[in-house]
Amino acid sequence: MSYAITANDLSIKFAEKQVLNDISFHVENGNIFGLLGPSGAGKTTLIKILTGQLRQDSGSAELLGKDTRNLTASEHGQIGAMMDNYGLYERLSVYDNLAFYADIYRISRSTINDTLKSIGLYEARGTAVSKLSKGMKNRLSLARALMNDAKLLFLDEPTSGLDPATTKEIHSILAEQKKKGTTIFLTTHNMFEAESLCDYVALLSKGDIIEYGKPADICRKYNHMNKLHITLKDGKEVMLENNSTSASAVKDYLEKNMIEAIHSTEPTLETAFIELTGRGLE
Repeated sequence: MSYAITANDLSIKFAEKQVLNDISFHVENGNIFGLLGPSGAGKTTLIKILTGQLRQDSGSAELLGKDTRNLTASEHGQIGAMMDNYGLYERLSVYDNLAFYADIYRISRSTINDTLKSIGLYEARGTAVSKLSKGMKNRLSLARALMNDAKLLFLDEPTSGLDPATTKEIHSILAEQKKKGTTIFLTTHNMFEAESLCDYVALLSKGDIIEYGKPADICRKYNHMNKLHITLKDGKEVMLENNSTSASAVKDYLEKNMIEAIHSTEPTLETAFIELTGRGLE
């Protein structure tokens, strides 16, 4: 099988700090792959290696079968990247920002308005970037990544700091891109984003991939963390095992009419990460 992205034993060090340590994984064509980890885990560095902006110290990486250290201009043209508003020109309008990149990509400017409509920025096309909200800037960065009809999208924390409504809009756009067959490499520390969007995820901690697989499979793997969380009417919180051993205790609480609320605490990518590392994804 040919893969959209392949990494084999990638390592890189900055000064004396080991940033990535023998990273290996692959991403199938048309999949959304999520790389989860807290700030400083090495996510952005990995994207820069995969897109040819950095060279690894050892190991190899390929995009669409090509070594990332030797990507041609034509191959770069098959990649779209969104990295923390990098490359937006504050004094230019929304339209002129995309026009600038359309000329670089040698794309007709006639596609710009359709792109802006698809991303919800058409009405703001004449507005200077400096006057946009963070959410609108994120959408403009995403529009720039989409405008060359890329086969591969690299999105570095695309919904970081955004309100729920804007986040939902961006998720819908990414789902549409997947339907078109676009492969998406997504970095995030948002477990809900990863669980709802990604076909496969890798958990990255201090430069190492500590878990890899389908989100649901990883959650099932840590199902021993599943508990019953009971809130009693006197305000007391009780945690019980979610199995038959807790039946008599639950029965006793119910018979005494002591329960205010009860729910199960199914394992999530966040709880799996905490068990593996002792810290959260934030």
